[in-house]
Amino acid sequence: MTATPPDPQPDAQPAPAESDRPGRIMAREMAEQPAVLRRILEEGAPRIQDVARQVAARKPRFVLLTARGTSDNAALYAKYLLEIRLGLPCGLASMSTTTAYGARPDLTDVLVITVSQSGGSPDLVASTRAAREAGAITVAVTNNPDSPLAAVSEYHIDIMAGPEKALPATKTYTASLLALYLFVEGLRGGDGSQAKVLPDLAEHLLARQDEIRTLASRYRFAERMVITSRGYGYPTAKEAALKLMETSYIPALSYSGADLLHGPLAMVDNISPVIAVVTDGRGGAALQPVLDRLRGRGADLVVIGPRLQVEQASAGFVLPTEGVAEEVQPILEILPLQLLAYEVTIARGQDPDAPRALAKVTETR
Repeated sequence: MTATPPDPQPDAQPAPAESDRPGRIMAREMAEQPAVLRRILEEGAPRIQDVARQVAARKPRFVLLTARGTSDNAALYAKYLLEIRLGLPCGLASMSTTTAYGARPDLTDVLVITVSQSGGSPDLVASTRAAREAGAITVAVTNNPDSPLAAVSEYHIDIMAGPEKALPATKTYTASLLALYLFVEGLRGGDGSQAKVLPDLAEHLLARQDEIRTLASRYRFAERMVITSRGYGYPTAKEAALKLMETSYIPALSYSGADLLHGPLAMVDNISPVIAVVTDGRGGAALQPVLDRLRGRGADLVVIGPRLQVEQASAGFVLPTEGVAEEVQPILEILPLQLLAYEVTIARGQDPDAPRALAKVTETR
């Protein structure tokens, strides 16, 4: 007897091929981050320290940091490092003063650090060229040693992240943070040994994606978010907000905890979620009064940080911060937030690889 084949299931759909799966490029590049961190520590560190020794010998009196977008958040991290670890005053450059208004300040003995993944944005190239002509010591931090920015800078630091094809920057962000940390440590004569724990810890964090997927279910229908931190964690809050906005299109507002208390706290309610990035150290201690105020307002508070802080919040993600220096924790803090942006976007039926209206190289002038 010939068996009768079963009726086809009308609702069954074939599993999407790997090449068709939304977010596959971003997912792959997030997963590459432990390997990128190892590569920088094993291959890039000696060259970064060599650049740092040459710059330190010239005794810069001030630092200007120049960047856009995700790289701007990496530059803000460098500002905290330079001011705290070296006591050097720092500022974030306003490029339009040079590119639009033609200002030519005296930058003699000023260190100008320009951070750019591609090294191709015309305003970054123009402002760095102008800074060098004005007497600055110029250092480019890019993922492209053959870029126009590297060409106009006196020194170049290669973040060695490999090609990044997803529009949301992930591995180039953490690579920039580590390269900047090693550079600053080199300026002060350190060896950057505090960073050696990062690749293994990053690998363990990225393996906890199921936890993040559960957390993401809270935000599928969110109309806005607030992300806050202090100290070294503040650049993480800004980068997390940027990732959420550019992938899921959720308006995400980032504030220093101190600034949140100066007015924006009034918009916090028990509906809109607040994500607090709590660094284990002085920055987290400074954020504690803000966390108390948020809990007092009944906020839907989610903490990314040490276990004790997570246990006192509505939800959260525990970071392995024990024994990890506060100044390198941002390289770990951003990982669950990258995953969160990815999972929220997928849950909302969108493709995080291709945010609308964005290009990989943004050519501002």
